[in-house]
Amino acid sequence: MARQNKFYLRLATFVAVIVILLAAGPFYIVNEGEQAVVTRFGQIVKSCTSTGLYFKVPFLDVVTVYPAKILSLEGDQARIPTKENQFIIVDTTSRWKISDPALFYQSFKTLDAAYNKLSDVIDSSTRTIITRNRLSEIVRSSNLINEEKDSADSNQLAGIEGEDSAEIEALVNVNSNNESVSKGRSALCQEMADDARKMVGEYGIELIDIVPRQIKYSDELTESVYNRMIKERNQVAQAYRSLGEGKKSEWLGKLENEKRTIESEAYRKSEETKGKADAEAAAIYTQSYTRDPKFYEFWKSLESYKNTMGNFDVTYSTKMDYFKYLYSSDGKRQ
Repeated sequence: MARQNKFYLRLATFVAVIVILLAAGPFYIVNEGEQAVVTRFGQIVKSCTSTGLYFKVPFLDVVTVYPAKILSLEGDQARIPTKENQFIIVDTTSRWKISDPALFYQSFKTLDAAYNKLSDVIDSSTRTIITRNRLSEIVRSSNLINEEKDSADSNQLAGIEGEDSAEIEALVNVNSNNESVSKGRSALCQEMADDARKMVGEYGIELIDIVPRQIKYSDELTESVYNRMIKERNQVAQAYRSLGEGKKSEWLGKLENEKRTIESEAYRKSEETKGKADAEAAAIYTQSYTRDPKFYEFWKSLESYKNTMGNFDVTYSTKMDYFKYLYSSDGKRQ
């Protein structure tokens, strides 16, 4: 009987131990998109990067699960000077993942700590690369703007010909191109990522890329850019005004020349007409004179009296031959 009681006691003890072990969870599951690190007394026992069911020592092993997916880090806005010492506001976003969970656990243990460290590294790399390059390299990826500008300038000058087009080009400086880009924003983003990878590789992190989500001018630079744009537009407007004033003067000069030409031609024709009329009148006078010379002389004398007598107030002599037709009672020459 005592032996039977001991047997049941041992069996109950064994069952209790099994139940306690099962309750403590000797198994753990690594799901899709996860990876795990198993530690015992703070020391890493193993890491699991594949999905499946795994065993651990109850009460001794601790499982820390990390995401195996690609993670994103939204950086804070930073005020950074360019190579020309022009300040811009840069806001970056990055993609990364945990490549070595054991090394990641040794370095950070928690994701929050990793985010803080990675943010500092990315900010440092972004600042380093931007300060080494010109503003045009940061905001542009190609020289397409120069090609589009040449096309726009051609369209703008399409209605202007020859010397006028050359004049406009000289006034508005349409042949000036923006700075050529040798690297571009894409290459600089790659340089930022390469520089940051040198520092995060030892933390079990794989940095995929760094992309500027937003690049904008600082307040003082924005005002300077707007003022430059206004100045350029005013320069273009003044160029067209100057061209218009020049055209106006040119056409007024042509108009005046044509006016003088027309007046000169009209005067010439009027003089020719007058000359022909005088010639015809002289011919008529000559024909009349040959018919009756005395009447012709009398008629010419009356015309002369009509034109000159009004200029005399008093006549002091009646013996003048000029008045020979005035003092005859029958109107004949005395």
